[in-house]
Amino acid sequence: MNPAQGLERQEDDAVPREAFTEEEIKRILGAYQRYPLRGGVEIVRVKAFVQLLLDTGLRIGDAVRLERRDVQGGVLRIRTAKRKRPVSIPLSPSLLELLDAVIGTSPHFYFWSGLGKLKSAIGDWQRTLSRLFKLAAVPDACAHRFRHTFVKRLLMSGVPIDRVAVLLGHKCPTITMKHYAEWIPERQKQLEAYIRLVQRNFA
Repeated sequence: MNPAQGLERQEDDAVPREAFTEEEIKRILGAYQRYPLRGGVEIVRVKAFVQLLLDTGLRIGDAVRLERRDVQGGVLRIRTAKRKRPVSIPLSPSLLELLDAVIGTSPHFYFWSGLGKLKSAIGDWQRTLSRLFKLAAVPDACAHRFRHTFVKRLLMSGVPIDRVAVLLGHKCPTITMKHYAEWIPERQKQLEAYIRLVQRNFA
């Protein structure tokens, strides 16, 4: 008997915490026009899916199972599948416009038919993203790096880490600190610049 059988995969620990650079994001967003129409996936759905991951930091599973009723009054409200924590994130007008334009195979979901296994739908979207990443010439890319990019942008904008924890659906800021506080070199450089400023002011 496999002792690991039945254990939940620790997605946060399994995926390298490397955010996309802004140049890589630019290349990914510019690759839509070269994306081949395969398997009935429309470009607008791909655009909306990528923007959703980038703007909300949702895990790919939560993005795939997103229901239309989860977006009300311009705000996304969802309970994450992994930690069962409520997450509430206001969406940008551009993302709302993309979501409104999504014509899916279900009246209830944006990116899933609601039929079959969710795991299979997630696999389909992973393959879709892989094609997009290849077209964008972004190596070692995966959906979870959008989540890291979301966190990086928040931290670099000065959002306190306890607020970031709430947006990620983490139970406590300690988890967020463990995962994200040290892997952003730009944040460390920013902190060092603040220290140098203080040193100059009080020299």
